[in-house]
Amino acid sequence: MLSKTMQEAINEQIKHELYSAYLYLSMAAYYEANSLPGFAHWMRLQAQEEQSHALKLFDFVVDRGGRVTLQAIAQPPSEFQSPRQVFEQVLEHERKVTSLIHQLYALAHQENDYPTQVMLQWFITEQVEEEKNAAQILDTMQMAGDKGQALIMLDRALGQRGKG
Repeated sequence: MLSKTMQEAINEQIKHELYSAYLYLSMAAYYEANSLPGFAHWMRLQAQEEQSHALKLFDFVVDRGGRVTLQAIAQPPSEFQSPRQVFEQVLEHERKVTSLIHQLYALAHQENDYPTQVMLQWFITEQVEEEKNAAQILDTMQMAGDKGQALIMLDRALGQRGKG
C-alpha cells in the first residue's frame, strides 16, 4: 500500500502530466492557427502521450490500494511569439517534468517504496527521450528559422509522426 505522502505526491504528478497534455493541445491550436498542421499533429500526439502518462500513474495508485484525487489544472498559455519559441517552451517544460519525476523518485527511495521506484524507472527513461526529441526539433528549427521552405519541410516531417 502507498503511504499517504507518496499517494499525495503521485496525485500531484498526475496533475502535472494532465497539464502537460493541456499545454501541448494549446500549442497544437497555436500551430493550427498559424497554418502549420504538421507541428499541430505532433503536438496532438504529444498531448495524447502525456495523458497516457497520467493514466499510468492513476492506475498505479489504484493498483497499490490508494485513492486518486484529481486536482485543478491551470490554464496553459495560448499565444506564443513564434513557432520556434513554442519548442523552446516544450524543452523547458520537459526539463521541469524531469525534475518533478526525479523528486518523486527521491521520495520513493526515502520511503523504501520499491514498487514505486520500479514504476518510476519507466518515467525516468521516458523523460530522457522526451528531452532528446524536443532538443532535436528545436535544433532543427534554429537552423531552419521561423519562416520559409525549411520550416515547411519540417512541418511536413513532423506531420508524419505515428504514420507508418
